[in-house]
Amino acid sequence: MTKEFKATPYKLESVNTGNQFEDAGWTLDAPNEDQPSLVRAIYEKKQIDVKDASYGVFRFSDWLPVHKMLEGSSAPVTYKSEGLAKYLGLSDFHITFSGYWPEKGANFRTCSFKETEAYSVGGRLKTDDGTVLVVASAGNTARAFARVCSDNNIPLLLCVPEDNIDAMWFDEPIKNNVKLVVTKSGSDYFDAIHLSNMACELDGFVAEGGAKNVARRDGMGTTTLSAVTTIGRIPKYYFQAVGSGTGAIAAWEANKRLIEDGRFGSDFMKLMVSQNIPFVPIYDAWKADSRDMLPLEDDVARKQVEEIDAKVLSNRKPPYPICGGLYDAMKEAGGDVLLANNEAAAEAAKVFEETEGNDIHPAAAVATATLIQAVKDGVVDKDDCIVLNITGGGEKRFKSEKEIIYLKPAHVFDITPAMVDVKEVLNQLFQKENV
Repeated sequence: MTKEFKATPYKLESVNTGNQFEDAGWTLDAPNEDQPSLVRAIYEKKQIDVKDASYGVFRFSDWLPVHKMLEGSSAPVTYKSEGLAKYLGLSDFHITFSGYWPEKGANFRTCSFKETEAYSVGGRLKTDDGTVLVVASAGNTARAFARVCSDNNIPLLLCVPEDNIDAMWFDEPIKNNVKLVVTKSGSDYFDAIHLSNMACELDGFVAEGGAKNVARRDGMGTTTLSAVTTIGRIPKYYFQAVGSGTGAIAAWEANKRLIEDGRFGSDFMKLMVSQNIPFVPIYDAWKADSRDMLPLEDDVARKQVEEIDAKVLSNRKPPYPICGGLYDAMKEAGGDVLLANNEAAAEAAKVFEETEGNDIHPAAAVATATLIQAVKDGVVDKDDCIVLNITGGGEKRFKSEKEIIYLKPAHVFDITPAMVDVKEVLNQLFQKENV
């Protein structure tokens, strides 16, 4: 049955200048501006009406820049914690969960909040002309986009490092409109990004856009919309692990809309974002009070990334300095960058599973570890309203209940492929498919 869906009118605004303009369909940057700046969606509807849970993530469509509703989504679920709250001695502690937890109403088939972005981006994209969406990823994002685009017949090219393809697991086969290409073993996420950039130079291929895509950020912002509309007010603290920091930027932007809504309070929740020791570039910049990221040699960065368990937190060039980016978000909202090592995160994951009853991803475990430490250090008070964003979980359970299959690469590229080879391979992959 097709549900009633009406897109919310919106304009785009340059965070830097405040200039507003129409969305040309896939606008990622403000026109005629020299200084790099994120653009933000300004929705005509100022008070959000949340639809029922059967709409999935589109229950928050009043504040999503989409023109259609895709099938199969699930929205983040917020509930008041009992087990972990008791363990920590907290009286007003809430968990926003994105993953697989049917009893709570969370049915993310890729077990990650990256699905919220993929559904929103897919709902913004007009694909009638056969344009191929291009996404580079080190794991969870690629899995989410593959599932969503396969289910909704959106042509998709995924660029992933070959060493990360164990993340490309699914409970049902991925259709032919989705193609996975990889950069050969020994490459990293930035090699995959380079390949995706080459693909986007070809006719008929369009970059998803990452943090610059308003649909991606507002999709992720549904975690905050879930929390605040469930609790009934804006919390004092918001805990989440960050790689790029896009999720925290999204939380801040959603917070601004909720203040303007007028029903949930007028404060910003403090952004308590976390990184996995020893890869801590956002922490280093924030503690130096530097808008710019500090210098970090490629070899040193690669070695640090090898050492962390939460591989998804390994972005070397996050949208931190850009106007409207993480630095600006944290300066306005307040908060801090916190750290957890692998051991503390593993222990936190164990505590979460024992007290709440579900497994969580390593990045979510990093966030949980920093919350545990913040309580111990008295950074937060026992009666403060606190939200913990569990960005992925239930994977262990999901895999135990389902038959898992893996998506195989359609082509393995050299770490620095020639443009002529990229063009030939991609044209072959997509020209004969019914996409």
